[in-house]
Amino acid sequence: MPRLRQVTRAEADSEVVKKTYDLLFEDRDPVSQPGTSTGTPGDWWTVFALVPDVLEHCNRGFALYRNPKRKLDPLLRELAQTRVGWAKASQFVFSQHCKSLRGMSCPEAKIAAVPHWQVADCFDEKERAVLAYADCLALQAGRTPDAVFQALKAFLSDEEILELTYITCLYDMHAVMSRALRTEWDDRDDPIVEVASPEGFSARDFLDVGRR
Repeated sequence: MPRLRQVTRAEADSEVVKKTYDLLFEDRDPVSQPGTSTGTPGDWWTVFALVPDVLEHCNRGFALYRNPKRKLDPLLRELAQTRVGWAKASQFVFSQHCKSLRGMSCPEAKIAAVPHWQVADCFDEKERAVLAYADCLALQAGRTPDAVFQALKAFLSDEEILELTYITCLYDMHAVMSRALRTEWDDRDDPIVEVASPEGFSARDFLDVGRR
């Protein structure tokens, strides 16, 4: 379950929430009858419905990157979104955008190679530059070597680079929020935990091992 309360259909008194629920869940209550057409529980939406103007702002962001006025190649955009989901360890963002890539007829080899793009030979120079830039944004807080930017500018206009930057950072935010709030496929325990010592093994034993 997500860490924040979900808004039921009966509670929804905002038009943006009602329209969003109608679009995604038809006439169901998404809290008592969860599930979307993509197979997710749908609780990202029911949590964001707590603040309707935040939900509306997010909806506008989704509409913006899908707007046909965008100059950026949608496949390059989705590669960056998928990579940022992986880089931020968001199973939700990563999984959803793998599906988006597949819907664009992206080869399965490329989808499978997004986690290890650095050593994959299935990406062309443009795709590698975009994936490298996505890593600069997601993993290096925007710290981007000149060589990466020059590689982008070899085939993208300034307008396309701005679109790529904005959309990738938007999904960095979604990945971080989904993990923090434990929505959708990010409702999972942190895998990094202490592994218990064998029975009878004491802290003194550990120090003795360290001296050897």
